[in-house]
Amino acid sequence: MKQLLGVLLKDLPRYIPALAGSGKAWLTVCNRAQRLEAAPDRSGYRCDWQWTSDLHAPKLIPALGRRLMQRALADYPISRTDTRGNSPSSQPEITFLIGHRGMARLSHLLATLQSIATQQGAAVECIVIEQDTVSQLGPHLPPWVRLVHTPPPAPDMPYCRSWTFNVGAQHARADVLVLHDNDMLVPVDYAANILDRMRQGYDVVNLKRFVFYLAQAHTQAVFERQADLLDAAPEVIVQNLEGGGSVAITLAGYDQIGGLDESFIGWGGEDNEFWERAQTLRVWPWANLPLVHLWHAAQPGKQDAGYHTARHYQALTQLAPQERIARLTSAPNGQMRGPQGWQAVADVVEK
Repeated sequence: MKQLLGVLLKDLPRYIPALAGSGKAWLTVCNRAQRLEAAPDRSGYRCDWQWTSDLHAPKLIPALGRRLMQRALADYPISRTDTRGNSPSSQPEITFLIGHRGMARLSHLLATLQSIATQQGAAVECIVIEQDTVSQLGPHLPPWVRLVHTPPPAPDMPYCRSWTFNVGAQHARADVLVLHDNDMLVPVDYAANILDRMRQGYDVVNLKRFVFYLAQAHTQAVFERQADLLDAAPEVIVQNLEGGGSVAITLAGYDQIGGLDESFIGWGGEDNEFWERAQTLRVWPWANLPLVHLWHAAQPGKQDAGYHTARHYQALTQLAPQERIARLTSAPNGQMRGPQGWQAVADVVEK
């Protein structure tokens, strides 16, 4: 009751004017103790704190979250289709890379691809990197999507997100990459907005102002085409999701900082470490777009600060980004035999 009273007295007076009208004041919504920095052209905002955070008020008054999502998707609609307009033989301007394993999230992947297929104002290609002992995705993917199969060097190797992107980058035909998760729906002008910023000379672009996390039942209804994205309030609204989820980088910039670090075997940490090294490039961090996250069970170790990838990240942060870049660029990555991190472990075992 105390928290609800605080929202009614302190948050509602901020939310109501921000969510009213036809302008984009909804971009300024944040928790009451947080600070946003406006972009030089006032088109978006950067969260002035390090880690991601959930919006507090919509958890207590879900109608606020639903209204915020309505405003965001009215300005930046998300659509889904199975076909892609541009010819597969045309030169793409931007390549979406998506890693995937197993069949449990096939519905998530297909919905994500359907949102990418609707991109307007940009020549798009998409590569799915299937990291699995046996390839299963081929019959399920639309013709415009390319599939790269990367069997792990050992059947019990945990999923390595870094390896998928490093392999995918070598197959990309465009000069701009989007490192994208298989559970994120994007607005129809997502790729075009990224390219606009890249043409201004930026190497790294992060446009995710809000990520709306759908609940389990809502996600299932969306898969079955029984519900629209706006038919229920989001379960959680996340802001300041920097290197994770979806981020764009030039292929040259990706190579310059050494790609992703393949020593992260298992979930988590690689996106934060990558984002730190990306800061050595020219970054556009002022976000203005909404993305929608499809529900799935939490990854093992997500809430565990002692999880091995979390400890590995903390150890690497003791080194300057330039030192990490020098280490990563001195050795090849994205090798089909497996990630560098796993190969090191295998070498120790053999000795």
